[in-house]
Amino acid sequence: MEQVTSRPRHVIWNTAVTPPDEQFSYYREAICQAFMNLTPESATTSRFPAKVETIGLGAGAINRVVFPEHTVHRSRADIAASTESCFYLNFKLAGRCRMLQGDSEVSLSRGQVGIVDSDREVTLLHDRGPTLEVASFWVPSRGGPGERALRDRLPPSFDFRAERVSDDPHVGHLIVETARSLNAGALRMAEEDSIRLFDVLLDLVALSLSRRSRAQTAEAAGFADATALGLRRAVHERLREPGLTVAAVASVVGISERYVHKLFERSGTTFSDYVMDRRLVGAAADLKDPASGGRAIGAIAFDWGFSDLSHFARRFKQRFGCRPRDWRAR
Repeated sequence: MEQVTSRPRHVIWNTAVTPPDEQFSYYREAICQAFMNLTPESATTSRFPAKVETIGLGAGAINRVVFPEHTVHRSRADIAASTESCFYLNFKLAGRCRMLQGDSEVSLSRGQVGIVDSDREVTLLHDRGPTLEVASFWVPSRGGPGERALRDRLPPSFDFRAERVSDDPHVGHLIVETARSLNAGALRMAEEDSIRLFDVLLDLVALSLSRRSRAQTAEAAGFADATALGLRRAVHERLREPGLTVAAVASVVGISERYVHKLFERSGTTFSDYVMDRRLVGAAADLKDPASGGRAIGAIAFDWGFSDLSHFARRFKQRFGCRPRDWRAR
């Protein structure tokens, strides 16, 4: 069964809707729909609890799959029966996956990212857990008119082999961070934003695969975009900490304090202004939240990292045009 490109952007298959003795067959059909032709093998012929979810990302897709231990082959017959080619960029969420392709064997554990080519035979051995999970990005090998697929971002003579791209010393952590953010937010963000973030991910993977130098990597727009994404995430996770510093988030992201300032300058703001704005927005949301109706305004302000209530009130009025208590009363 070949991938259906005209289906809705978001589709879910769940074997729970079928009788136990039909679950594995249903799963086989689902992954062929999501990934192109594949041949799964399972040690059991009865109950096979699994869920396949696909979300379109422009010409690509993210396929979230939860399943028991089993093996998946992309055979010569599967390749011959397919009319498209792609890369499978796998972000392992639970369990282990061993990817065997040609002379390469790559093992993925939780939090690691690896890639294989659909145009070559491959075996995926999923084990180490009663319930396993992967977010697998369906990456077009070649782009259509006006599109840049993965091979279009690589040198013409590039010789592909299975790789664990999360090991890259320069961009590996950014690949993981971008894959994690896209997996978590693909349905929450606007579709055009998810496609743009997918392009960032492809840029980073291409940088890793083509072995570019650290200097070239640091100058690449994809590198800067993904680093800024990780930086904003680190800030958001620590917004409620009083006295949050540039040094603290720089250490978490693994970049210099100078580069933190450069990234915020690149987006037209400063670290302190960004933190202040996000804290004010968070406090404003809590003031409107019925669940926080019984909390004092000062308690909400302190909870968002403010240590001076008059300073909070002054900055709040500058941001929203009214005092916090008037905002709450609206």
